[in-house]
Amino acid sequence: MGATVPLQAASILVVDDDPAFRLGLRTSLKTSGYSIDAVRNADEALAYVRERPVDIVLLDINMPGLGGVEACRRIRAVAPQTAIVMLTVRDAEDDKVLALEAGADDYVSKPFHLPELKARLRALLRRTGAEGALLSPVLRAGDLELDLERRTLRKAGKTIHLSPKEFELLAFLMHHKNVPVIHARILRTIWGPEYGNESEYLRSYIKALRRKIEDDPAHPQFLLTEPWLGYRFRDPDDRNAAPVPDADDPEED
Repeated sequence: MGATVPLQAASILVVDDDPAFRLGLRTSLKTSGYSIDAVRNADEALAYVRERPVDIVLLDINMPGLGGVEACRRIRAVAPQTAIVMLTVRDAEDDKVLALEAGADDYVSKPFHLPELKARLRALLRRTGAEGALLSPVLRAGDLELDLERRTLRKAGKTIHLSPKEFELLAFLMHHKNVPVIHARILRTIWGPEYGNESEYLRSYIKALRRKIEDDPAHPQFLLTEPWLGYRFRDPDDRNAAPVPDADDPEED
């Protein structure tokens, strides 16, 4: 995709075996200006994305037949530019990990509030609709300015020294701002394919980055923990960014 996708032009495919849920979500999102289609199962979803482009697939993880996780893998292979949001059961952390490992861009736990879902959709549309912008030599969020060519970081105009791995880690998370990235994906991208289970190792780098970029590292505004999953870079200037947790994340205790 090239330029940012206008809200009115954004197409969404809802995949869920519950007809009442499909109808309700389709009606709610349609009134917000989205172009909505809905199908009953993974097979219908795969047939749909093979025939026409779609910006976002909302995919239920628990469906009869071909399950949501395998459907996510196949949709990702068929339509690599399509954003996928998995609809998971609340507190089912294993499901969330499996969804993100299968290629999902984000997840929303059922039951969810519609404003939360819409905020996630807007964040994904801005990111996937501006993939070319990810190649910009300067990434900005709040008072942070990361220069990819000069490999420098400035906070409120002051230069902050980062080690090479700290720089790569921060750049990767800023490229994926406002969406969760699981531990294994971060480790394999930054440290190599032989990594994936060293979450404690990654946590030490996140803590070091927080000490350098956060006003209060104990209450981070940029580098948020997705408990038991990974991390989410939050742009505090983005009104649709994830809220800052009220209390310390359990994973960070």
